Amino acid sequence: MENVHLAPEEEDDDLYTGYNDYNPTFDSEDLHNDVGFQQAVRTSHGRRPPMTAKYPGTAIGGRPIGTAYGSRMPVGTAMGRPMTGAVQDGAARPMTAVRAAGYSSSIARGSVFDPLGQSKGPAPPLERQNEDTPEEKIKILEKKVNDLIEESCLAHAHGDLQLSLEKAKEAGRKERALVRQREQTGTADHINLDLTYSVLFNLANQYASNDMYTEALNTYQVIVKNKMFNNAGRLKVNMANIYFKQKNYTKAIKFYRMALDQISNAHNAMRIKIMQNIGVVFIHMGQYSDAITSFEYIMSDNPNIKTGFNLILCYYAIGDRERMKKAFQKLICVPLGIDDEDKYIPANDDPHANMVIEAIKNDKLHQMERDRKALAEKYIMTSAKLIAPAIESSFAAGFDWCVDMVKGSQYVELANDLEINKAITYLRQRDFKQAVETLKMFEKKDSRVKSAAATNLSFLYFLEKDYDQADRYAELAMSADRYNPAALINKGNTVFVKEDYEKAAEFYKEALRNDSSCTEALYNLGLTYKRLGRLEEALDCFLKLHAILRNSAQVMYQLANLYEMLEDPHQAIEWLMQLTSVTPTDAQVLAKLGDLYDNEGDKSQAFQYYYESYRYFPSNISVIEWLGAYYIDTQFCEKAIQYFERATLIQPTQVKWQLMVASCYRRSGNYQKALETYKDIHRKFPENVECLRFLVRLCTDMGLKEVQDYATKLKKVEKMKEIREQRVRSGRESSARGRREGSAGSGSSSSPINTPPLRASVSRSEAKYSPVLQQGRDSGQSNHGTSAKGERLSVKLKTLPGSNEPYEASTQQEIDASYVDPLGPQMQRPRTAARKRTEEDEFADEELGDDLLPE
Repeated sequence: MENVHLAPEEEDDDLYTGYNDYNPTFDSEDLHNDVGFQQAVRTSHGRRPPMTAKYPGTAIGGRPIGTAYGSRMPVGTAMGRPMTGAVQDGAARPMTAVRAAGYSSSIARGSVFDPLGQSKGPAPPLERQNEDTPEEKIKILEKKVNDLIEESCLAHAHGDLQLSLEKAKEAGRKERALVRQREQTGTADHINLDLTYSVLFNLANQYASNDMYTEALNTYQVIVKNKMFNNAGRLKVNMANIYFKQKNYTKAIKFYRMALDQISNAHNAMRIKIMQNIGVVFIHMGQYSDAITSFEYIMSDNPNIKTGFNLILCYYAIGDRERMKKAFQKLICVPLGIDDEDKYIPANDDPHANMVIEAIKNDKLHQMERDRKALAEKYIMTSAKLIAPAIESSFAAGFDWCVDMVKGSQYVELANDLEINKAITYLRQRDFKQAVETLKMFEKKDSRVKSAAATNLSFLYFLEKDYDQADRYAELAMSADRYNPAALINKGNTVFVKEDYEKAAEFYKEALRNDSSCTEALYNLGLTYKRLGRLEEALDCFLKLHAILRNSAQVMYQLANLYEMLEDPHQAIEWLMQLTSVTPTDAQVLAKLGDLYDNEGDKSQAFQYYYESYRYFPSNISVIEWLGAYYIDTQFCEKAIQYFERATLIQPTQVKWQLMVASCYRRSGNYQKALETYKDIHRKFPENVECLRFLVRLCTDMGLKEVQDYATKLKKVEKMKEIREQRVRSGRESSARGRREGSAGSGSSSSPINTPPLRASVSRSEAKYSPVLQQGRDSGQSNHGTSAKGERLSVKLKTLPGSNEPYEASTQQEIDASYVDPLGPQMQRPRTAARKRTEEDEFADEELGDDLLPE
């Protein structure tokens, strides 16, 4: 108890009482006077020698010191310090270390110091994990499921939707096997819910991508109804999207609103997108008031370009002028969140800063900014063109109001484009004078706008065939912007119509150097080479153009026409066959195919295509003529009658078609019908010699009394014809003699014998078809007037326009009216470039261009 200190019982406790009190065992100040301690330090391993009588403080001499194994009390030191390791109350002394770690008193000589035991060699290899254990099998199966999900996503990204769906289904099967395996091993509590969610979500997405909407909805329902999945309610947006694709708008709105209720206000961006979808669905349902409510909330909370444009559409649908104006003002004030373009302009000569600017000028962030700005400009331009005619009494006043609003906004450069659209609107209203005046206002503007306006003016004057003005404004456009390909094309067109093809080709080549994707320049260059007779170079141009415009009917026709000119009919037929896949109902293409097969001697194929051409366009005289001749050649005269009757309806003043009908009746043996037809022709054309000759022959063969009357008329008509021809010959001789003698009176003497219009018409008919009639007459005489079966009909088959004529569809505007020849059927008209195609107006499909059809 001597080491136990009791706290003094005092009323006032001292905080520092007992601070200097310590156990004397730990007293180190008198250790150098402690003989026992010093002896222990000097001996090996701290063992004390036996106590002697000389040792102070002992009562027994020569008796060994007690150990912890005995029951004796330890002997204290001179300072009253107990012996080391001593335990009172008879407890056993704990065992202590007698040597230091890594050291030994029995180390042999020559041994190496190796405290870590490295001389024993490398550690044995780790034991291989046993894959047959349930835990390992589960881990391997989970990895397979994750790999399948990843493969499904990659296949979807590459566009292989079928493969992505198969991988998603396989992942679902593996995941269900994994769940069953966990249940069998008793580890169902450790099911990976995230993995299950991923499998189901990916499977639903792949179903939706493959248009398997019912399966996708069922899979989404499994996810949504499982309360163990966190935030599964958001997937109702995907379900609503599927209902929208199915045009089930009521359910789409229901699920959009359910998703909106389950998303907190912390996710404001998601809520805004869902409300925008709700507004779009209302537009499809025609409920513009409900759509306006959604869009107005978005524009007041977090405005964006698309919502502003949709709001303008809704106001336009209900015809609210004032709210259209307010919505347009809100639209042009929407912040885009992009940097100013000035930061991409080098401000100093610092090479390091310039390198940084060059690096970021075309990076993905800047491209995204440009795309966002282009989209905003597209919506603003479209909105202005939409509401301009509706917000004011006239569209001109509406355009002026929109221009004023745009000039005061961040889109000030769009004001000039709106002015150009104003001119185009004048063109649509056939007010060419106002259009030209509006475009002429830009002659003093900056170079870009000036070039665009001059290009449009050049195009207009070219359509009006005022080639001098077209050339003047093309020069003006080129001087404002020499790199404007549209201006170079218009300049080339004005040179083309003057038949200076070499110079036109140079302008088209320069346009291609400025814009290698300019299809108008490449097409016109091909036409120019074709005019110059450089067919191989023209073929090369159109083959390049076909690689760009794979389904262009004009390009395919030009290729077929060039191969025909190069005397390669098989290639021409192949290209025309490709053309029929693009325009299967084009009668002219089908007729051309029939003509090529006819030239090749394949009458059956020619008849097939001619018949198809007639079926789509039964008013083509050349096709009708060929079909009628084909049936006559194949001895089916009855079938030829319907075609010549059709030709009679189309050209009632042409006697040859009625003669063909009568001839077909006569050839088929129906002489009574032939006689009636000839009589009807004689009543309409009493001076037709051919009709009278056949009437005489038929009446003679049939023994009719009218034969004498018709014979008398035939003699009179033939005599009148001879007199007329004699007068014509004498008039020509006197005119020639008068020109030789220089007599002024001889010219007047020929004037009374000019052929009257009616006679001239008959004379032309006889001259054109006299070989046919002569053959018929000779055949009749050889058969002694008893039969006309040996008569051969010679019909000259007409072909399509020549190889140097432009492609014509059934209707000239089906393909491209800009290729119609302005000088007539003997010339192909080059394409015209209407205006400069810039980034700001590439979306404006209503602008002047090749689609503007001249009247």
